[in-house]
Amino acid sequence: MSATVNNPFQRIVEPLDPTDPNKQFYNLSKLGDPRYDRLPFSIRVLLESAVRNCDGFLVKRSDVESILNWKQTQTQTVEVPFRPARVILQDFTGVPAVVDFAAMRDAVMKLGGDPEKINPVCPADLVIDHSIQVDFNRKSDSLQKNQDLEFDRNRERFQFLKWGSKAFRNMRIIPPGSGIVHQVNLEYLARVVFNYDGYFYPDSLVGTDSHTTMIDGLGVLGWGVGGIEAEAVMLGQPISMVLPEVVGYKLSGTPDKFITSTDIVLTVTKHLRQVGVVGKFVEFFGPGVAQLSIADRATIANMCPEYGATAAFFPVDNVSIQYLKQTGREAEQLAYITKYLKAVAMFRDYNDVSQDPDYTRVVELDLSTVVPCCSGPKRPQDRIAVSDMKTDFETCLGAKQGFKGFQVAPERHGTGVPFQFDGKEYTLSHGSVVIAAITSCTNTSNPSVMLGAGLLAKKAIECGLSVKPYIKTSLSPGSGVVTTYLKESGVMDYLYQLGFEVVGYGCMTCIGNSGPLPEPVVNAITQGDLVAAGVLSGNRNFEGRVHPNTRANYLASPPLVIAYAIAGTVRIDFEKEPVAINSEGKEIFLRDIWPTREEIQAVERTFVIPSMFKEVYEKIEKVNERWNALVAPSDKLYTWDLKSTYIKSPPFFDGLTKELKPPKSIHDAYVLLNFGDSVTTDHISPAGNIARNSSAARYLTNRGLSPRDYNSYGSRRGNDDVMARGTFANIRLFNKFLNKQAPQTIHLPTGETLDVFDAAERYQQSGIPLLVLAGKEYGSGSSRDWAAKGPFLLGIKAVVAESYERIHRSNLVGMGVIPLEYLEGDTADSLGLTGRERYTILIPEQLTPRMIVDVKLDSGKTFQVRMRFDTDVELAYFRHGGILNYMIRKMSEN
Repeated sequence: MSATVNNPFQRIVEPLDPTDPNKQFYNLSKLGDPRYDRLPFSIRVLLESAVRNCDGFLVKRSDVESILNWKQTQTQTVEVPFRPARVILQDFTGVPAVVDFAAMRDAVMKLGGDPEKINPVCPADLVIDHSIQVDFNRKSDSLQKNQDLEFDRNRERFQFLKWGSKAFRNMRIIPPGSGIVHQVNLEYLARVVFNYDGYFYPDSLVGTDSHTTMIDGLGVLGWGVGGIEAEAVMLGQPISMVLPEVVGYKLSGTPDKFITSTDIVLTVTKHLRQVGVVGKFVEFFGPGVAQLSIADRATIANMCPEYGATAAFFPVDNVSIQYLKQTGREAEQLAYITKYLKAVAMFRDYNDVSQDPDYTRVVELDLSTVVPCCSGPKRPQDRIAVSDMKTDFETCLGAKQGFKGFQVAPERHGTGVPFQFDGKEYTLSHGSVVIAAITSCTNTSNPSVMLGAGLLAKKAIECGLSVKPYIKTSLSPGSGVVTTYLKESGVMDYLYQLGFEVVGYGCMTCIGNSGPLPEPVVNAITQGDLVAAGVLSGNRNFEGRVHPNTRANYLASPPLVIAYAIAGTVRIDFEKEPVAINSEGKEIFLRDIWPTREEIQAVERTFVIPSMFKEVYEKIEKVNERWNALVAPSDKLYTWDLKSTYIKSPPFFDGLTKELKPPKSIHDAYVLLNFGDSVTTDHISPAGNIARNSSAARYLTNRGLSPRDYNSYGSRRGNDDVMARGTFANIRLFNKFLNKQAPQTIHLPTGETLDVFDAAERYQQSGIPLLVLAGKEYGSGSSRDWAAKGPFLLGIKAVVAESYERIHRSNLVGMGVIPLEYLEGDTADSLGLTGRERYTILIPEQLTPRMIVDVKLDSGKTFQVRMRFDTDVELAYFRHGGILNYMIRKMSEN
């Protein structure tokens, strides 16, 4: 992917160093086009890729012209190709990707092609970070026990991944126990500038996780895509994307000394949600950026999906180079990164206004206005000042059921439930904290907030404070470097004394792998029907995600996680009330134990050093002894184990022929599910633990497994039978047919209430196609293939929604499920749709992007919707039945 033969822009290729003519680059400054210097820096990365890969077929000269003409195309929908330099995966999305690759090899062979054509052509790194759970905490050996359980549960998956690392070229597996994908990417995998095959060019990537955007904080353009789209990139296909608007986000002012990067990102998230940046790039500029460390920038970029943008880009500057030096990158690499980026005008001085490019629009944040805050109780964009937490929670308690409401009757607001734990009596009430987790790459990648948490813990212990033993506390760093500097700085012991010992290296609580709560705690919550709280330093707090028994979940900085754990409740005003009273009866306020930015920075300068990063990452691929000892087959075609409940050849390619069949209209479809707004991929996709009364549990039981062996849905993403049964199995699913939260629906022909899978199975047995009706932001949340694969396997042919989250719409297209969108001003309610009608969707043979089609109901009513195939490439995928079918047919050609 370094350069293309017969490239019409060969004239601008030159050596970066005249003394080394074998190391060249495409010097965009030599295009001689004044439009280049006015382009946003993020768009310059797209332009460089188009210029370097211009072959007249996949990438055309007209595409280069379209990108150069970015400013004039803001009011148009202009499609351009983009070939990222690499792909990154995590194991939950990576396992199904490798399963698909293995199945595609089988399919290509059946169609008479060469199966080894199915092979990554660009570097692909897969980091195993999603499998570990917080089964043990507050024990000296919690880390080892959790890692042992992870391996015991996932041996079959890990063995399969190890086969993949041998069978496929260009695929590197980072073993379990190494860290979190985005933090490992930031600290180790990021090249910033590629030096490959005789060419220098910008590092860029797509990843099978929506928080891939974290790397944007280092000046590497990247974002999340569906795994099926990532697979196409790995096979050499460009991403087809609509040239985005770029919102310039100007940072000015200086944050208060008590403000953390988490406070800044939660403020930015709420602000950009209000601005409206869905599907757009956000590019940060202004003098305030220069005051932010790379870890601060990465925290802001990490939460890009929460404010809805495609990317959140911080161009490379001197702070970026210092970070690369701090994290152990070699001097030679730093030299060519700097020289190349300056040569192509991609190196930024945030204090130099003459470098400010054109933006679609500019919005501004004065960092001095940021106050300590959290977000919740059910969405990351719902920011609350810490000073307002108590009143906000109490308002939510009585408010109507919704994003900011639990609808608890006023007379029950003071409910308290006593319970016994370890021989002592405690009381739980609404707002009691039962989970406090320092977790997620969002924050554990940032030494300032991690050391801040450690210093707060030190001061708390010195003041005689503690955390109640029933609260599930945990610390799950994103890399081994965090543990090293926490130990070296002397704060780890204080964290341990408060219950925040290292329980594993992985996503853990942030993705719902929080493990079980103590039984007495669960019983008390259930008995009192309590709105218990989780506080975590993660990036997502959608209902049902963190833990089934924590209905209120708040995102907070690591120091605040500890503060709320000590307080034991979110119903506290830290400005007016003490965080706790110590054993001597003294009131200790949060301000008494809160470290300043100056204190934190002094410790960081001393203890976060390059040798730590080098020591950890030099041995990262060999550090896990159980992984090293794991034996995996080396055949190029995978031998499927028909008895496996983890890895199974998917049915996506059953009956696939070389010949294309014309698209068919959908006749007399029933609605399987009828939703309102903000249905997330957490609602759709199988995630978290497998409930004992679920369709998936019944399937596993019939295969001879006991509940203790069910493991999580995420760990079984390589088995379509389990995943289809877990689709729409979230206990917080709100289906208008039932008018309550339940993973069920009504089988309309009989009127029976059934689990969603069981109802879908009946429809399929009768040969009846299915639809989903939805409101705004359908599919928001994490990028999850199974949020599209699962509905496909349930027989859902189309979704009709008011709007879609970008990645999920792309995933639906990739699976051949039609994303339909109501026309402007139309909704299910305005059209009088109940969902109980039968729907016929008329699909013409001649399709064009974003075309309008007719929908006819059995009542005789007709209305129109827009087909959200946004590009010609997406239409090609649809005609083939999905992107993977398209690739198989292409790879089967002689």
